[in-house]
Amino acid sequence: MNFTDWQEQQHITQFLHHEARLLDEHRWDEWQKLFTPDGLYWVPLVHGQADHLNHASLFCEDALLRSMRARRLDQARAYSQQPVTRTVHVLGNIGLESRDEAGCVVRSTFMLLEWRKTEQRVFGGSVLHTLRKHEEGFLMQTKRIDLVNCDAPHEALQVFM
Repeated sequence: MNFTDWQEQQHITQFLHHEARLLDEHRWDEWQKLFTPDGLYWVPLVHGQADHLNHASLFCEDALLRSMRARRLDQARAYSQQPVTRTVHVLGNIGLESRDEAGCVVRSTFMLLEWRKTEQRVFGGSVLHTLRKHEEGFLMQTKRIDLVNCDAPHEALQVFM
């Protein structure tokens, strides 16, 4: 790995940590600005799901759907958010899968600790970010989250992972 590779890895790692912090702090508007205009947030329903068009998904959200969910989460009278859900994201194993002139594909692992009302839940899995170069940083074209237990029954999933 040369110095340029190390710098790129640092930029990618900082970008992913920044994204996780925005999610934990419920800074939805700032988080949404990390996506390209055609950016997709996708959580498959089954392991190895090939695409989001021909199969059901836990989440498959473009800019409009992400925006609608963020507004719902911010509603003062949203029963599901009384009290507000608290989360902590832990990221690891961040690795560059591929890169080209336009950007890169990054795979990482995550654990999400969620506290909602009186219940604590833990989610974990792998994340595949397709990042596009943008001015001095990156934007997410796709964020695919493969939960370890994607096919298990879940109570309502509220927050972004």
